[in-house]
Amino acid sequence: MAHSGEGEGEVEGPTNAQIKRWRQYLANERAEAAVYRELAKRKEGEEREILLGIADAEARHEQHWLKLLGPEVGMPVRPDRSTRAMAWMARRFGSVFVLAMMQTAEARSPYASDEDATEQMKADEAIHAEVVRGLAARGREQISGDFRAAVFGANDGLVSNLALVLGVMASGVPSNVVLLTGISGLLAGALSMGAGEFISVKSQNELLEASRPHPEATEAIQELDVDANELALVYRARGMSEIEAEIQAAKLFNQIEQSQKISREEFGKGLSGANGGMGGAWSAAVSSFCFFASGALIPILPFLFGLATSIAGMIALVLVSLALMLTGSITGILSGKSPLKRALRQLAIGIGASVVTYLLGLAFGTVVG
Repeated sequence: MAHSGEGEGEVEGPTNAQIKRWRQYLANERAEAAVYRELAKRKEGEEREILLGIADAEARHEQHWLKLLGPEVGMPVRPDRSTRAMAWMARRFGSVFVLAMMQTAEARSPYASDEDATEQMKADEAIHAEVVRGLAARGREQISGDFRAAVFGANDGLVSNLALVLGVMASGVPSNVVLLTGISGLLAGALSMGAGEFISVKSQNELLEASRPHPEATEAIQELDVDANELALVYRARGMSEIEAEIQAAKLFNQIEQSQKISREEFGKGLSGANGGMGGAWSAAVSSFCFFASGALIPILPFLFGLATSIAGMIALVLVSLALMLTGSITGILSGKSPLKRALRQLAIGIGASVVTYLLGLAFGTVVG
């Protein structure tokens, strides 16, 4: 910052490095405020207000840098790459990915080690990181089930079918046999995944159904002795504390006194496992089938064009590597972690499994040959 010179009391101007840094901060603050306002357009109620509140705070930070720059503000500069990327995504893809990226950006604010930023600004950035973390958590909860099924299903298809194709290819069989094996692996794996998901969801829904209140129990509430309050025992048996059970039972009895009909849903409020479900078993099965098949298709694509076995195998390896890095980076973004690290981890696991299978295929081909 500017400071007094010794002896003459003159005020030194900011250095060129400071001016450059402040201009970049100014551009980033303006762009980040625009990102939050863009996200707010897609939200309603509380989330919209929170996002607009963060945008207002970014505007206050913008004023700080404008004041420091004074006549040195110059022409507007471009925001940094990550901020531009977030602005582009906010306009096109909505909030989940952007909020996850903003969470990481806010947590790594350069203000923490910059003496030109005020203590309030540093505190703002720390709190913003937690606010954005909370908003991002809401988005993750909304997509966690579908996203988990999509990523895991596609990854299973990618890795298992690539390993199968490379293992069979290493044994020395012709290209058409490798292709047939890959198609068989796709169908067998996708059907297995679909059937397993159907059984899992169907069984879970049946267990949840068994935990819901019986219709006759709902009708019997009307005749219970209010003073004995046996209804509270039902809630206590389902995991409520004594006080919570008595409060919930009192609410229902109050409705009875007002001649209101008690629904099964109202009776089931607060009962562990009494409400909700996992969705349709058939839709889960079809989704799981499609996710696995989409991943398992990639390793066999090169073999569909009649290429030499070795060339097709190399192309399959490259395609699957790119797909694994893509899914890994998406997982990293959504989890607020480094996309590159998650992409490399995904790649290492997938290629590692394929290399082991390839070596086993070589050994098997040598023994049989």
